[in-house]
Amino acid sequence: MKKKSPARRELLAQIRQKPAVFAVWTILRLIVMGIGIRSIFNKQWESVLTCLLTLTLFLAPAFVEKQLHIKLPTVLEVTVIVFIFCAEVLGEIACFYIKYPLWDTMLHTVNGFLFAAFGFCLVDLLNENKKIKFELSPQFMALVAFCFSMTIGVIWEFFEFSMDHLFALDMQKDMLLTGFQSVYLDPAQSNTPLVLEDITRTVIETADGKQTVLAGYLDIGIADTMKDLFVNFIGAAVFSVFGMLYVRHRGKNRIAAAFIPVVETEVHTAE
Repeated sequence: MKKKSPARRELLAQIRQKPAVFAVWTILRLIVMGIGIRSIFNKQWESVLTCLLTLTLFLAPAFVEKQLHIKLPTVLEVTVIVFIFCAEVLGEIACFYIKYPLWDTMLHTVNGFLFAAFGFCLVDLLNENKKIKFELSPQFMALVAFCFSMTIGVIWEFFEFSMDHLFALDMQKDMLLTGFQSVYLDPAQSNTPLVLEDITRTVIETADGKQTVLAGYLDIGIADTMKDLFVNFIGAAVFSVFGMLYVRHRGKNRIAAAFIPVVETEVHTAE
């Protein structure tokens, strides 16, 4: 009887340890592959590239586990895979960002929560490393996790801004507002903001004479960016509280434990 290769044995062991992760990963992978094949026939090359990016990102959790020698909790790994699918396939290809205004808000909230978990994990691993004399209070660890998540959120908004201005995209979605304030419109130029309210009509005219009439003031990305950062703030703050309670009562906070990776040796010891 032919012996199984080490790689195959490792794969089978991972499937037995995390059947839920394997099931979700397989189903979503097949869906993405099907969408990719359909996009090829329809010559939708941008969708094809999005599918390839999604399939690559699906490998990220396993890559992180192998390279950093940590174990990702099942709930965290499933959440990351589903998050990637929702952001790339449903958000971009299925246009959920346009069809459902709260879709982007929901994803940015989850993003803040997840990156706070990863930031907390990095500090927690240092705190638990016996070779490093490094010990932080639960409150400071929560602060570091929160700041890590917010930094990632800001960097992502930098990326969106750069894509919009360099490649004429619209990642920072425009929003119609009914009012704003501006010192630019102050006729006296006295640095006093002029408040405009109940704006019902804005006319945009291009150089060739074409006009577009909008039922309000078109905000170019500023409101969307601040909204994204605010919900990122909420997600990061919520997990930081859970993480602080997790450290204070080591391992007893189930919500935090479901999202905080642990060193492989710790898992083996527990088993």
